[in-house]
Amino acid sequence: MYVAVKGGEAAIRNAHALLAQRRRGDASVPEIGLDQITGQLSLAVDRVMAEGSLYDRELAALAIKQARGDLIEAIFLARAFRTTLPRFGASVPVDTGAMRVRRRISATFKDLPGGQVLGPTFDYTHRLLDERLATQAGDDADRTAAETTTSARPNVPPLPPAGEGWGGGTAPTPDASPAGEIPAPSLPSPDRTRLLPSSTPETEAGNIRLRSGRGFHSVQAPMPRVTDLLGDEGLIEPAPADDGTPPRDLTREPLSFPADRPLRLQALARGDEGFLLALGYSTQRGYARTHPFVGEIRFGEVEVSLHAEELGFAVPLGEISVTECQSVNQFKGSATQPPQFTRGYGLVFGQLERKAMSMALVDRSLRFAELGEEKSAPAQDEEFVLSHCDNVQATGFVEHLKLPHYVDFQAELDLIRRMRAEHAAEAEAQAPDVAEAPHKEAAE
Repeated sequence: MYVAVKGGEAAIRNAHALLAQRRRGDASVPEIGLDQITGQLSLAVDRVMAEGSLYDRELAALAIKQARGDLIEAIFLARAFRTTLPRFGASVPVDTGAMRVRRRISATFKDLPGGQVLGPTFDYTHRLLDERLATQAGDDADRTAAETTTSARPNVPPLPPAGEGWGGGTAPTPDASPAGEIPAPSLPSPDRTRLLPSSTPETEAGNIRLRSGRGFHSVQAPMPRVTDLLGDEGLIEPAPADDGTPPRDLTREPLSFPADRPLRLQALARGDEGFLLALGYSTQRGYARTHPFVGEIRFGEVEVSLHAEELGFAVPLGEISVTECQSVNQFKGSATQPPQFTRGYGLVFGQLERKAMSMALVDRSLRFAELGEEKSAPAQDEEFVLSHCDNVQATGFVEHLKLPHYVDFQAELDLIRRMRAEHAAEAEAQAPDVAEAPHKEAAE
């Protein structure tokens, strides 16, 4: 039982004032701005958006600032704000096959249509602290290194200006370009990306038109999914068909069991990254015996559209950044299905590859029943996974222990005192019998 705490209003106000003071830090140091958080702490912003179920970079940055960098608290703030927003409708499902790809890798094929696009990643860094980043000179050193690398490769166009997503090089603008020269691409893959004037007819028929922000459109050929390549040979299970049934909405309906796959994916998409990572790791260590191949990870922008009833067609609303992971898992087959690969799927806001991979691992583990496999691990327990993956719920239940429990504790305290008194009385009553026992034995 919770009880109201009287007389603590002034203390609470002082605590809030102290929190604001600690949040601000040293007043002689310039205050961090939201643009700095969104630009330089972009992965933290991505996580808050993903697990807060709200795609808004500035609001996510504001939540991080208000929470003093506590991401779970920031996620809580984003969720709370989300509940105040009106709902106008549901978007058309995004087409990740038409993604404007910034990063795309596959662990199954070295050479694949569209190529491997490394993009921005920590995968090939040495995990050594870069002391240059501790000073402003670090940025200048990085820019110089990028320009030196570019100048050493004459066939590679220069990097775009800083702030456009691909390094700190210097690129010509359309106005400054010599006659007949095409400006630098906004994506660093000259073998598959070109820049054309927006009026050219070559931007039609099978290519994706993307505004580069410099008066031109970059044209990127669609990149087929690796699972589609395997599907052409019948080597992987087909993608689930869309029967037109709208999925249940986890944000509007309470979670109930059994949960179908769309509902499970919703819960996993906004589930805690650490929890899903631990579960995914457990499946690789033998708890569910899952060790898949990463068929493909792609990160980039996809278009979001809303079907306008009065117009009769979908209207583009804008673009969002997402990471998609498709895992390829072994499957022996069954009485009704031949041996083939099966799928695990992950899709999250922003560039959260670890989260998307963990989600794909857990998704595949939760499909054990439909594939006729034996349930043998926590990651296969639907109720256990979905009931504990939400960090907002978990945080609320754990941290509620800090709230006043005075009545409950007094009841427990009285119970313990009474039990101790009864125990002492029983021990005292048995004491004469224990003392007389040796005398009886001696008399005998």
